Order: sequence, then structure tokens, then C-alpha cells
Amino acid sequence: MMSRKLIDESAGNKLRDTSDQYVISNYGYGKDSVKVLHVVRNGLVHSIKEFEVGTKLKLASQKDYLQGDNSDIVATDSQKNTVYLLARKHGLKSPEEFGMLLCSHFLAKYSHVNEVSIHIDEYPWSRMGFGKGPYQDLHNHAFVFTPTAIRYCDVTQKRGDRSPTVISGLTDLRVLKTTQSAFVNFVDDEYRSLPDQHDRIFSTVVRSSWQYSTVQDVDFDFCWNKVKHCILDNFAGETVKGIFSPSVQNTLYLAEKQVLQSIPEISSIDMTMPNKHYFSFDFSKFPKVINGDELKEETVFLPVDKPAGIIYAQLDRKSTMKSKL
Repeated sequence: MMSRKLIDESAGNKLRDTSDQYVISNYGYGKDSVKVLHVVRNGLVHSIKEFEVGTKLKLASQKDYLQGDNSDIVATDSQKNTVYLLARKHGLKSPEEFGMLLCSHFLAKYSHVNEVSIHIDEYPWSRMGFGKGPYQDLHNHAFVFTPTAIRYCDVTQKRGDRSPTVISGLTDLRVLKTTQSAFVNFVDDEYRSLPDQHDRIFSTVVRSSWQYSTVQDVDFDFCWNKVKHCILDNFAGETVKGIFSPSVQNTLYLAEKQVLQSIPEISSIDMTMPNKHYFSFDFSKFPKVINGDELKEETVFLPVDKPAGIIYAQLDRKSTMKSKL
């Protein structure tokens, strides 16, 4: 019978013999959900920015994984502290600018860091307003949380890159309109049960991200607000009659096209629009409560979240596509 010592040695030899069969193909580490609030006091008027920051570093060596050697590790707690220290020293302007600042800092400070990835969500605070119409007074130091959409960005820079890659985006932009939307003339076969819909409720929750071809002298705040405006403009249209949507696909494409036409610094944009269904309720089953005249116009609908259709597309400039070939 083989001794326990020989068994252990045999197992160890097998591990050593097979270690060259594996490779760490992707790796890194960092600190997630670092929340920071920055206040600017300009006399009686105060301004705020609140970010939630995630940092990730990729080191030149994998010895921390392979040998358990921690000598190159910049602790995740140190990364967290860096967020606060740079916010104190430089302030918070746009998420994109702060992400680029963090990338530059980590690459300059630590020569053994090969790549930095930063993710930032901006919390949607707006200055509280009082009064009516165009003469509404804005409060000097009170704010209200207005989550119309969540702004975020991803900034990545590798050692040797001339500039970082900046991708900005928005999520949770939930919109609804009660008319000027249809869906007709789609495939009619034995699997179809949905009738043509000539006038329907159109509701979706927009997620979009876009990549910049340059980061020099870009007004990231203006660009983000312009993208949101393009989405809302092509969804809703002008205030009286609105704009007709023959499909979610067409509305999505028109919004993306307007973004590329309006913002030359953006090279590519993708967008996802899942359906948020509002189905008609069959009141004909209740003739003693709802008479025929009351059924001429639908006023009550049944919200259904799941299952939901999902429509997405990415639009690139042709010049960008050619440069990648």
C-alpha cells in the first residue's frame, strides 16, 4: 500500500506537471461602489456632484495570483482613498473628466500598472425650485433627487495609449406616450396571434452608450444632455401633435442618427429599447357594469412587465468602420 507521504508527493507532481496547461486570460482587481459627494460653495450659492466610482487595475505581473506574492498590489482600500483625495484636490466636474484623471494618476503613480478601468455613475441631483413658470426661483443650497435617467461612464487606459477610451451612457430613461405609435404589416403566419396595432401605447426604458473618437476639449456635460434630448425628441416630437412611430426599431434608429449628426465627437452609439406593454382589458365580459357606449374609447389598460420585447441597434460612422478594417 502506498504511504500517505508518497500519495501527497505524487499529487503535487501532477499539479506541477499540468500547471503549464493553463493561462490566466483576464485578470484585475479594484474597489467598487466608492460613493463621494463634492460641494462647491460660491458664497450663498452651493453646487453638488455625487458619484459612485469603481476602480480596477491590471498589473504587469500575475505573481499575486500564481505565487501569492502581494508586493505589487495597490490595495483596494488605497484605491478608495485615491478617489477621495483626488476629489478633494481637483473637485468633481463631469464623470468622464474624473475618470480620465483617475486613469492618469494610477498609470503615472505605479509603473507596474498596465491598465486602468474606471466606472462612474452620477447621482441625479437637481437644484430645488419654487414658484411658477419662467420666473421660478432656484434654491441656493437645497436639492431634490430627480432620477429621470442615470448617467454613467466607463474610462479605460492602457500603458502606452495616447489617450483613454471614453464610453458614456444613460440608463433607466423610462418614457411613455399614449398615441402616435403603431405596429402593422409584420410577418403573418401560423405562429402569429398579435393583431395589427394602428394606435397603441408606446412605452420603453432606454439604455444607451456611446464612444468618443476624441477626448480633447469635449464638453461631456453638453454631449450627455444632447444625447438625452435626441432620444426624447425622436420619441415624443413637438408638443401638440408629436411624432409618429411605425415601430420601436425606427424610433431607435432616428434617435441614434440624430446623435451622430449633432455631435461630431461621438463615433458610435448603441441603444436598447425594451417594450413596456400596456394591454387592453376586456370589459365586454362585464355588460352589467360597462355598457356598449362606454367601450368606444379605451381608457383603462393593464401594465405587463414580463415577458417583454427587446429592440437594440448600434450605429457607427462609416468613416469609423473603415478605420477599423
